Amino acid sequence: MTPDDRTRFETLLGWTFRDETVLLQALSHRSWCAEHPADGSNERLEFLGDAVLGVVVTDHIFRTYAHHQEGELAKVRASVVNAEVLAEVAAGIALGPCLRLGKGEDSSGGRDKPSILADAMEAVIAAVYLDGGMDAAWTVVMRLLDQRIVDAATGPGGDDYKTRLQELAARDFDRLPRYQVRDEGPDHAKRFFATVLLDGQALGNGEGGSKKQAEQASARAAWERISAGDPPLEIRVGGSQDAGTT
Repeated sequence: MTPDDRTRFETLLGWTFRDETVLLQALSHRSWCAEHPADGSNERLEFLGDAVLGVVVTDHIFRTYAHHQEGELAKVRASVVNAEVLAEVAAGIALGPCLRLGKGEDSSGGRDKPSILADAMEAVIAAVYLDGGMDAAWTVVMRLLDQRIVDAATGPGGDDYKTRLQELAARDFDRLPRYQVRDEGPDHAKRFFATVLLDGQALGNGEGGSKKQAEQASARAAWERISAGDPPLEIRVGGSQDAGTT
């Protein structure tokens, strides 16, 4: 692992390690340890990382998708907490070049093997937890998986409230909803806030870790308000800052 490899990896991960020892262990495959007996492998960290990942994702979807039943929540979790997704995430943050592999594993393409990448991703999550605590692990996990969770929870299927609202508005009002979106916070922990409008009237607010999630939340609030026959929100919002439909 070169300094450039590490810098790129930590930048994409969203966490700079203070304890290099725990990072190196998270990156150490058992094939490396067979050639360097003094170094511990990342297998124990995989065990811990799997638990941390499960807690973060489960807690997030439980709180965020209050209307989902147990079976729906389980499907959302399973769609993002699995080896295939973890391997894709690991590749996306340039984890492969940082791995410590034995010569044979390295020469046989181990840096691109999904199983090795997925296991190392869990180990890295554990390393972040040990290095920075649960808040740090939470931020990293959500940075990496938030959009995948939104996609799993909102589509395809009946939870795509933007589509529901658009169809309802076109049918009953001959108008299309419009969205205003703003964001707050640093890039690694940004929150988005959306308001959906119909004829300049605010019908719903929502927030989330991505623009799409915030819009879906505001669309759901608006759809439920219209379906219940409730009046618009008291605050009228002008259209000059409108972010448009997406």
